[in-house]
Amino acid sequence: MSQKKVTIIGVPMHLGQNRRGVDMGPSAIRYAKVRQRIEQLGFYVEDLGDIYVPSPERLTIENPKLKWLPQVKEVNEKLADQVSKAIQQGSFPLVLGGDHSIAIGTLTGVTRQYQEVGLIWFDAHGDLNTEESSPSGNIHGMSLAVSLGIGHSDLVNMGNFSPKIKPDRTVIVGARDLDPPEKTRIHELGIRVFTMHEIDRVGMAAVMEEAIQIASQGTKGIHLSFDLDGLDPKDAPGVGTPVLGGTTYRESQLAMEMLAESKQLLSAEFVEVNPILDQANHTAKVAVELIESILGKKIL
Repeated sequence: MSQKKVTIIGVPMHLGQNRRGVDMGPSAIRYAKVRQRIEQLGFYVEDLGDIYVPSPERLTIENPKLKWLPQVKEVNEKLADQVSKAIQQGSFPLVLGGDHSIAIGTLTGVTRQYQEVGLIWFDAHGDLNTEESSPSGNIHGMSLAVSLGIGHSDLVNMGNFSPKIKPDRTVIVGARDLDPPEKTRIHELGIRVFTMHEIDRVGMAAVMEEAIQIASQGTKGIHLSFDLDGLDPKDAPGVGTPVLGGTTYRESQLAMEMLAESKQLLSAEFVEVNPILDQANHTAKVAVELIESILGKKIL
């Protein structure tokens, strides 16, 4: 990453899932001094504030299999425009969520500018469901499928192009809770998935070496989509869908440090921080420390 400017974009999205509180994620990360910590690394930081997200109390769910679809679409379109503009201005877009449905907008904005982009998806879940397979109708569980060109046309065709990313340039790291249709889709598409089983067996260093190689081959660089539930709940308790047996704090830091060392990172988002479920804003502080690492902070 050659840029020395970072643009922070907050997206207090909570319509992609069922639990309130994740809409306070951007504020929690800011309260953990994300701007000040990035500035200390020598970056100029522009914080655009938060994109407006309507309250569900004033809305009606039109399709229970695609909850809040019109609103999720509108917010993601605005996000895509802001991400795209930041890149045009020579800045590194750093998106703060909000639930993981915002990846649809982030990837639209990033790929609008860079076209060929690799993706590292750090998550306990696959987020590869569709309207037909989703057990909940929550769009945050469909965002990766949408970005691969699979799903409802209103989301898939955002920005008037699809797919945003290719399966052979997509890597999931930390998976341990996959629905049966997602497993089928992974095998059909040939997506490289590093489950916790594999991380335990070979170690995070080997995993990230292969992940970076896959995501950077034939691309302009890598987008990082980091769901804090990828970490073990002991290290990141403030998430809406925690799953036991995740990566440790140190494993996650190593992964981010290796991404920084690769100099392939184009953009990043950190999502699913829920301060209502947290302990003394601990998860937001972890997010900030991981953000520092992708931007080049070193131990020594």
